[in-house]
Amino acid sequence: MDLKALIRDIPDFPKPGIMFRDITTLLNHAEGLRYTIDTLTQKCQAANLLPDYVVGIESRGFLFGVPLAYQLQAGFVPVRKPGKLPAAVHQIEYELEYGTDRLEIHQDALENHHRVLIVDDLMATGGTAKATADLLGKIGCEVLAFAFIIELQALGGRQKLPNVPIISLVEY
Repeated sequence: MDLKALIRDIPDFPKPGIMFRDITTLLNHAEGLRYTIDTLTQKCQAANLLPDYVVGIESRGFLFGVPLAYQLQAGFVPVRKPGKLPAAVHQIEYELEYGTDRLEIHQDALENHHRVLIVDDLMATGGTAKATADLLGKIGCEVLAFAFIIELQALGGRQKLPNVPIISLVEY
């Protein structure tokens, strides 16, 4: 299946010069969505990835992470932006192009021996994925791999990530 055909390009969003890759058109295509989850599952199984948990990055990582966790017989843990989680959190601050941001995870969500797979819809510069890996490393988790629907290769995000498998279904 040609997933690129199911991803809508929106020029100049959210600002001029940016080509936004909109996955809502993939999400509402039943066969495309099933194919996406099935293909992610197959690639993880083929790489012999056996995570204890799938960690989804807010918010579109949740959309793919939960069904992937189900298929891999793993639990699911969300990594969220500040102020979204109700219990005590671990947090990490990371650099953005202009300023900083922060990610949080519940303190009781993972333990230092857990093996995790990090999932998001898109990898651009790799900053958020790297921050997630760094946060999980602070807890003592083992990051097994990353899985993305889309990878924007020209932005070099792959080079920022730890030396583990990186699964991308569509590359631009």
